[in-house]
Amino acid sequence: MAFAHPEYLVSTDWLAERLEDEDVRVFETTVFLHRGEAGVRAESGRAEYDTGHILGAGFLELQGEFSDNDQPYRFMMPSPEAFAEAAGRHGITESSRLVLYDRLGSQWAARFWWMFRSMGCTGAVVLDGGWRRWTAEGRAVSTEPATRRPATFNPNHDPARFADLAEVRAFMASGESSCLINALGRDQHSGADGGRTYGRAGHIPGATNVPSGELTDPQTGLYRPAEELAALFTEAGADPEQRVVTYCGGGIAASNDAFVLAMLGYRNVAVYDASMSEYAADPSLPLVAD
Repeated sequence: MAFAHPEYLVSTDWLAERLEDEDVRVFETTVFLHRGEAGVRAESGRAEYDTGHILGAGFLELQGEFSDNDQPYRFMMPSPEAFAEAAGRHGITESSRLVLYDRLGSQWAARFWWMFRSMGCTGAVVLDGGWRRWTAEGRAVSTEPATRRPATFNPNHDPARFADLAEVRAFMASGESSCLINALGRDQHSGADGGRTYGRAGHIPGATNVPSGELTDPQTGLYRPAEELAALFTEAGADPEQRVVTYCGGGIAASNDAFVLAMLGYRNVAVYDASMSEYAADPSLPLVAD
């Protein structure tokens, strides 16, 4: 079995052959999450980028530039106007060929892929294996920051790529016309973690579970073969003819699930952006612990 859209994912060989292409824009997107007694703290990966990155790559700040920080929840999608302004500062247009990568299993790159795609940038791709694969193969790295002249990004916003609490409520009320998939780990989904991260244990009623961390090979960092990924989502009840909504803690792991679904050919997929950060904070909303 092959991916319906293999072009959304590129190999290190592909990128190495095109590093000098003027129309190829490479960007690192890493964010580190630190869990402690006070909750989850997000740290930009910029410092790691500065110590060495793919030759010619720039850096995109998710929380600092590409999130709506006026919202009460972290990493929320900004308005089309704010997104376009941030993209333009990095020399990105809606027709740019973007290669996105990170250091942590590609879910941050997948988040940016989902965001850029939702704004009409159809040339965005994810680097399979990311930084880990690139350096394991001894590819070209640099400590020099990339500089690009500012550009104009003309957004073509597709709001259907994101879901809100109202849609999740409608799913719980019917559960027949769509599928809700939790991209968090299995212990978080089942409630075995005791709700340490989001204050309450369990998952949204009716949701199934495809953990983002299981989408890639733990040894290589590469995405698993199409047939294995398709089996995970089929087992979770995802139907290509239905609406599929993914969620997690704050829309990041959910974007990775959504990215894989898109590669598999699912056409009606959305990310519940506020995810458990919003849902679990409301004690009136039910959760199910297995």
